[in-house]
Amino acid sequence: MRHNKHRASLGVTREHRAAMLSNLGASLIKHGRIQTTLTKAKALRPFIEKAITKAKKAAAKTEAKDAIHLRRLALRDIRDEEAVKLLFTEKHKDFANRPGGYTRIYKLGARISDAAEMALIEFVPADDPGYKKKSRKNAAKAKKAAKTKTAEPEAKEAPAAEAPAAEVPAAAEGEAKKD
Repeated sequence: MRHNKHRASLGVTREHRAAMLSNLGASLIKHGRIQTTLTKAKALRPFIEKAITKAKKAAAKTEAKDAIHLRRLALRDIRDEEAVKLLFTEKHKDFANRPGGYTRIYKLGARISDAAEMALIEFVPADDPGYKKKSRKNAAKAKKAAKTKTAEPEAKEAPAAEAPAAEVPAAAEGEAKKD
């Protein structure tokens, strides 16, 4: 049985899929962002995030043999020595303070030729704060506070703003009737 063994098969053989993800991962590391189909981008996300985690762990290791082992594991998946070298020497520093979520996927729409859903996958910048989740209680309180704050200034400003505006149309109507 193959329960809980689901992976994006991408309609190709296991070897082809491994080579495709390796090439996509190397391109993403070298260029920082790539455009591909949405399905390939979703398959690439966990693949590349595991490699980034290996690079972060290698940087944190004090023993050289542990770092070499992690580099070899990454090289097994991403079969491009230049890309792995770049990841382990420079790129891992961008993600040092991030607990995860190193990539972002933007949907671009359908491709004209075959209507395949396209996407842009990129590394999240180091200074990107991300989304802050609010608890439901705090969100409800903030919403009520925002409504009361916005309602009070509008009520105070509305009569002052309407008075001059009311005089102008009356004068314009008088001129229009004279003509």
